Amino acid sequence: MSRRAAAAASPRTAAHRDLPASVVLVHGLYMNGDEMRLLGARLAAAGYTVHRYRYRSLRAAPAVNAAALAAWLDGVPGARVHFVAHSLGGIVLRHLFASVPALRPGRVVTLGTPHTGSAAAAWLASRRWSRPLIGRAADHGLLGPLPPWPAERALGSVAGRLRVGLGCIVPGVPRPSDGTVAVAETLCPGMAAHLVLPVSHFGLLLSRRAAAATIAFIDTGRFDA
Repeated sequence: MSRRAAAAASPRTAAHRDLPASVVLVHGLYMNGDEMRLLGARLAAAGYTVHRYRYRSLRAAPAVNAAALAAWLDGVPGARVHFVAHSLGGIVLRHLFASVPALRPGRVVTLGTPHTGSAAAAWLASRRWSRPLIGRAADHGLLGPLPPWPAERALGSVAGRLRVGLGCIVPGVPRPSDGTVAVAETLCPGMAAHLVLPVSHFGLLLSRRAAAATIAFIDTGRFDA
């Protein structure tokens, strides 16, 4: 189904009927959303209305940030609302869909999200000096456990395999990895598609191939469209 196809309206979608589809960008740990501007511009060029959600990645748990996101979404237009999340942002979405199942329809792409937990975060959390570097992101987040992925929400998970980043200095990150998150950690039960690209964790936000794959999945539910 194309991004312009209309979805059956629910009480939540009635106020947004006949508006263009929106894409919500959800940033990762230590970020504020500005680093997703280039990806957002590419999505806008593809015809989407783009919105960036900012949250406190260290000071609030993913479930708390998901609750705030649910309220924030009331101001986002569109009968369909898609999501593109980087790293921890995908975990925030796991909590969002578990707590608010009646959201407007839309597809989801996660970029470098450790859906099975983060080995790098587990190593940092196990040491007193580095535990603050994870903060509340560890709470049912980077260390798990996470809510299951909803069957009705199409998910495309993108992983990188260019080992440049935190994993080069933090031991125990399985290979291949994007330098921070292992490819195996980006696998999510119930996902519709999985793609591995030769880019780093941060590079997933800059890569033309990652952007093209993201747009293809939002358009069609496939990465190879």
